[in-house]
Amino acid sequence: MTLTERRRQYRQLLQGPGCIHPASVFDPVSARLAEAAGFEINMLAGSTASATVLGAPDIVVLTLTELAEQARRIVRAGRLPLMVDADHGYGNALSVMRTVAELEGAGVAALTIEDTRLPRGFGARRDEFISLEEFAGKMRAAVAARSDPELVVLGRTGVLPTEGEAALAERVKACEEAGADGVFFTGVRSREQVAAIHAMTGLPVVLGTTPPELHDREFLAANGVRIALQGHMPFQVSVQALQASYAHLRGGRPPAGLKEQAASPELMKLVLGQDRYDAWTDEFL
Repeated sequence: MTLTERRRQYRQLLQGPGCIHPASVFDPVSARLAEAAGFEINMLAGSTASATVLGAPDIVVLTLTELAEQARRIVRAGRLPLMVDADHGYGNALSVMRTVAELEGAGVAALTIEDTRLPRGFGARRDEFISLEEFAGKMRAAVAARSDPELVVLGRTGVLPTEGEAALAERVKACEEAGADGVFFTGVRSREQVAAIHAMTGLPVVLGTTPPELHDREFLAANGVRIALQGHMPFQVSVQALQASYAHLRGGRPPAGLKEQAASPELMKLVLGQDRYDAWTDEFL
């Protein structure tokens, strides 16, 4: 499957009738496991990228090139479309254009550009947002920068909790006028808010992590939500498993005691793509 075909596949899902939960992945191994589990889309978040590449929190110390390289590794490992959290585009509107070019070159199917002022400024104690005019310029720049028209560009806004629905509607309009393919919303906490978003735009809706009240895919689908994130628990589970295995070994217990929790040889073959490498070895070596 070519990169353009993956982007078309993502578009079909984004424009379809249902609501999909993407797999939160962070490296080639997690991407292959998600694909084997039957997910339709992989998602690389800024937080998990920062954690896996730098061992750092989600405070935008990760660079664009580091994000793009991690995305490239994930894309190369499997066949699923990859959507990427591109944060604020790593600077102004011209930086956004560079971000789109780098991530498109890395093979991603979709990316988000958000309106949060990042990195957090001196003295800031909570999230702040760029002006409506700056956000509109960033979104126009993002759409203009893609060379493959199948690449999906999503505007992302988090103003709802602090600035309300009127301000949110203005951000949505800016995305629509810029030619964005959809809008990604964070901070949505109720069915009433989802219904209000559905009423203000005909664009496909993507939701960030939501409370249990919104874990109803039929309701979400009926209100224009096509993709809904479930957080990034797989990475946290992986960290806990590693911590437990290291504690076991450091405590003087034998490696054999971890066998029940360890991946089987068959699973290791899957995540390493062993069959393909074996076939290539037979054919070319």
